[in-house]
Amino acid sequence: MYIDDFLNYIKSEKRYSNHTYTSYKTDLSQFFSFLSEKFSIQDPDYITFKIVRVWISSLVESGLKNTTVNRKISSLKSYYRFIEISGYSSENPTLRIISPKISKKLPVFVEKSNINDLLDKEFFKNDFYGHRDKLIIEIFYFTGIRLMELLNIHVSDIDFINSLIKVLGKRNKERLIPLSHNTLRDIKFFIRKYNLKKYLFTNINNDKLYAKKVYRIVNKYISMVSSIKKKSPHVLRHSFATHMLNNGADINAIKELLGHASLSATQVYTHNTIDKLKSVYKQAHPRA
Repeated sequence: MYIDDFLNYIKSEKRYSNHTYTSYKTDLSQFFSFLSEKFSIQDPDYITFKIVRVWISSLVESGLKNTTVNRKISSLKSYYRFIEISGYSSENPTLRIISPKISKKLPVFVEKSNINDLLDKEFFKNDFYGHRDKLIIEIFYFTGIRLMELLNIHVSDIDFINSLIKVLGKRNKERLIPLSHNTLRDIKFFIRKYNLKKYLFTNINNDKLYAKKVYRIVNKYISMVSSIKKKSPHVLRHSFATHMLNNGADINAIKELLGHASLSATQVYTHNTIDKLKSVYKQAHPRA
């Protein structure tokens, strides 16, 4: 079935993340298990468009979200593109497959006044945990980086001379993000006070933080100032982009800062900005 060849290809050549690799592996394993049980098929050459449609129908009927179904379809399409390009098979039953539509949800963000309250008031203790947790919130909000990008920040990634931070994004793409004077000052204080050598964010024993811990930290502090339902690191990323656009930042600059591959991924934030403009217009225009 060439699954091992495909997985080795996306890991070694495409350099996909471990998370993406695991998702592809799970999706393909589930697909071929379904075919074995339902149709007694193991060879990808015997899989037809209609069979793939039956599999997709079973996913939808099982109650999976369209986003999850689409990810599984994407995994299968990538697999078939690989075996087609590699010459293992000339048939691709996924060519005519259309993914289920996904209703677009506007990004959830924390209001600017709430962020200011969180960073300006005495919510953080004057100890290692307080200094670390505040810096986590600060960097998420002032740079818009992703959770895994924050976890992998090394002390050596901070350029104190040029006020920049180097971030390793998706597919190992590096980007440089400017840091404000205050954030740079807080980073320098944190590194020196706790003698950090490798990773910027660790526990008190200097072990690298894990994702669930950072998620809990962010959730805890956002809960102190906001009643929004979702309180995750990604919400701070949304807040960064939304507030920047509301203050007149160029959308292409936001795209580069966020590390988006295409502008369409960034444009979702313009909806929040337009809603803000509508609100201001209604309040300010004498004939609105």
